[in-house]
Amino acid sequence: MKRSIQGLLSFLSFVLLFSACQKKDWDEYYGRPADLAPPIYQQLQAKGNFNTLLAVIEKAGYKDILGTAGSWTLFAPTDAAFQKYFQEQGISGPEVLTKDQARKLALYGLVFNPYRKSQLTALQTGGAPLPEYANIAYRRQTAYYDFVYDENGKKVMAAGQPHGTASIPFVYNPKIDNNKYIPYFITSFMDYNGLTPGDYNKLYPGVPFSGFNVADATVLEADIPAENGIIHVVDKVLTPLPNVEQYLASKPEYSEFKALLDKLAFYTESPELTRRYNVLTGSSEPVFLKTYPGMAFAPNNENFLSPGITGQYQSFSVAIPTNQQLKAYTDDLLEYYKTFEAAPPSVLENFINSHLWVGTVWPESIVDQPNFQFQAATFNASNVIENKVLSNANFYGINAVQQADIFRSLYRHAYLNPDYLLMTRAIDGTDARTSLMSVNLKQTVILANDAAFKASGYDWYPDQPAWGYTAPNTTTPNLQAIATTRVNRMVQMHVLLTPNGEFDNVATGEGIAETIHGEYVKYKDGKIFAAGNVADGSFVTVTAKKNSVNGTAYQAAGALKIAEDDFTLGRSIELLGTHSDPNIKNKFSHFWDYLRNTPTSVWDNSIKKIAGVDDGVFHTALIPTNAAIEDAVRAGILPGTPATGVPRFTQASQTEAEKASVVDFIMYSIVAKTTFAVDGKKAGTYPTLLKKGNGESRLVTVSYPSADPTLMNATDDAAASPVTATANYTFSNNLANRALIHSINKVLKFK
Repeated sequence: MKRSIQGLLSFLSFVLLFSACQKKDWDEYYGRPADLAPPIYQQLQAKGNFNTLLAVIEKAGYKDILGTAGSWTLFAPTDAAFQKYFQEQGISGPEVLTKDQARKLALYGLVFNPYRKSQLTALQTGGAPLPEYANIAYRRQTAYYDFVYDENGKKVMAAGQPHGTASIPFVYNPKIDNNKYIPYFITSFMDYNGLTPGDYNKLYPGVPFSGFNVADATVLEADIPAENGIIHVVDKVLTPLPNVEQYLASKPEYSEFKALLDKLAFYTESPELTRRYNVLTGSSEPVFLKTYPGMAFAPNNENFLSPGITGQYQSFSVAIPTNQQLKAYTDDLLEYYKTFEAAPPSVLENFINSHLWVGTVWPESIVDQPNFQFQAATFNASNVIENKVLSNANFYGINAVQQADIFRSLYRHAYLNPDYLLMTRAIDGTDARTSLMSVNLKQTVILANDAAFKASGYDWYPDQPAWGYTAPNTTTPNLQAIATTRVNRMVQMHVLLTPNGEFDNVATGEGIAETIHGEYVKYKDGKIFAAGNVADGSFVTVTAKKNSVNGTAYQAAGALKIAEDDFTLGRSIELLGTHSDPNIKNKFSHFWDYLRNTPTSVWDNSIKKIAGVDDGVFHTALIPTNAAIEDAVRAGILPGTPATGVPRFTQASQTEAEKASVVDFIMYSIVAKTTFAVDGKKAGTYPTLLKKGNGESRLVTVSYPSADPTLMNATDDAAASPVTATANYTFSNNLANRALIHSINKVLKFK
């Protein structure tokens, strides 16, 4: 027994000795190094001039966190900074602060992860920053975020994501608490981004740029190491910056814009957030996520486009008009709708979005940097009356309104008028929208109201949803794709390219202009018409004239019409050649008589079609006058009696060679795949329907020998002694289906 006790004591002695040796080895390997700096809290205690900050940290409940392990950067205000802050706020000291107030002061200067001054300007991506990511960061996410708050009797929390829609609402993400960011300005960042101390002073008037500023505070001492992070001493208490939504709510001079913003706010009840709030507070009230569908970004979102990374080097930017300018502008904008509620929702969305920039815009760039709508500012630098850095945006107050292209261009006159809902829908379905909103492209738009659309057979059927076309003398709409094709062509015909103001005054005289898709529209003595109107004898009259930065809009009675397929180029030539006005008839009748007597391989009288003139293709006819054709007969170029110049039109009266000459004459008189007016614009060389023996097209050259746009020449491609004919302006620019017909004074060499 004695031997057993002695053995046990020996074993225990060995275990204790072994354990002691083990602990020594463990401490030497894993123990806290003797030269390691104390944690942040103890560091502040030891320095002696951060007693107020320590009291605030304790009241906020963060003593243990900052006094032990962790990984932080703290921008630490001195006691002197707190004394100044308390004086400004009219309070005695930290003892009167609530826990929530203390939390704001303690956490807004507290940044996740430790950063020395040299590291703060590098983008942190989770690994070592790449070289090209140096000197681009000026913000870091703080430990502070706004939790649930009261708004109009409901519990609300701002969503931590920038986008959302009413049909796909925000879903609460417990990993995204919408933490606020804190900005800082360091020389290396400023230099790299072309910013100067003057730029900083525009954002923080009266605050000197020291080379290392945190918001409007100056860093007095940088890079103080601690066991659980880095301390930078600042000379001012850093309070949480407001976001755009919060700032507008605090500034009565922007209350009109804030009221418009409120119209876009969308609330989604969140079961997850409600449960979290209930656990923390014991409240049974539901909690709603608040966001802004349709906007470029939610003005209460702190996380830029994604939490953590992009927010380090980017924020949003806004330019907000003061009440007086905004009210005057929106009253004009809502001339017809009167209120934003009565207008389409996109009107308010477009107005708000025109004042938003998705990205950081510095003071010197606000008038040049494209906004969310890819448009530069329409205000100038002198209109900027306030520059401010917010928690989620750079804020610019302006005594002007950003005039979005969608509102200052010709597009507005359909978009903002309830009489033109069908035309707006049609415009939006084609490139007419882009054209009308191109503020540097001078145009004219003829506005056909809903009644005119319907009278022309077109209507929108939302239950389909589709355009429908009801042909004349029928009652059943065609809802197939052809209806959309027709509507597209029709609305494009109402948008005219008028770089020289060709349609600025349609009340008197006459003129012609090309549409955005190559067809032509004319006016004469107050009547406006396209080829389809010529076909059925209708026209459009102007009821009102509106101006925009890129041209003139005419509110009209009636609509311009597309030419149907049966209104062929041949049919148009026939109408001119058989016109009741002899002055017109004697310019075209000889050509018509030659055409209608050509072989069926060239002319199909049953459908009034010329061979080679394909449907849907542009053409231009250069038709010699009767006198010019008679001169060609005298010269033996065309069949007829040379002595008198009287043509022989019938096949029976012509030799085979003469028949072939007439066909060549017809083919060479029609320019293929191009429509040009006598208007001084489309000089050039164009192919005709006549082919050479090798299959290549014979060419004709159009030119303007002077500045007079009504004096157009057409020259053939004869190798020797080419003929140049001149257009008879008074009898030219005749509208046909995707074609124009001109009168010329000579027969070109077609042989």
